[in-house]
Amino acid sequence: MQTDIKSPAEKPPVPEGAETITLGAGCFWCVEAAYNQLEGIHAAVSGYMGGASENPTYEDICTGTSGHAEVVQVVFAPKLIPLERVLAWFWDLHDPTQLNRQGNDVGTQYRSSIFFENAEQRKLAEASKQAAQENFDKPIVTEITEAVTFHPAENYHQDYYFQNKTRNGYCQYVVEPKLKKLKLDH
Repeated sequence: MQTDIKSPAEKPPVPEGAETITLGAGCFWCVEAAYNQLEGIHAAVSGYMGGASENPTYEDICTGTSGHAEVVQVVFAPKLIPLERVLAWFWDLHDPTQLNRQGNDVGTQYRSSIFFENAEQRKLAEASKQAAQENFDKPIVTEITEAVTFHPAENYHQDYYFQNKTRNGYCQYVVEPKLKKLKLDH
């Protein structure tokens, strides 16, 4: 039986000893593709967080009126990849000085955001933001907020880059350079 591509994906399972953090850095296709290649990442799932509607769809998010951000929920093994490293990649994957946009993607749904799960994650996120500021000439506008309900995006958004990399211009011109940077830097 084929899965309905319009239906939402499942929330990622969290193995024992793993942690979850949710990150918004523009279009989720780029972020998900990068994190899914890092050792120690159990799952990176595209979705929505931070808005008021109970069952947002991609169409709702695209209006910019739902209040949700496009995010990736990252499940990671802190013994293999500590949160500091997860966050270091976050700062490298996008320009956190752009308010409500990343490149040509414009709107509150593309805002830079870190949704933390606990007080320790908040502390590390704040410290990471402060340290990252040294690498940018403009102020970082990333919001750091307590995680709320994560809504997995529709199935066709999951693993989007890997399913569309040879036939989608966005994948070739926006996602691919970020993945090449991942390979060069690490």
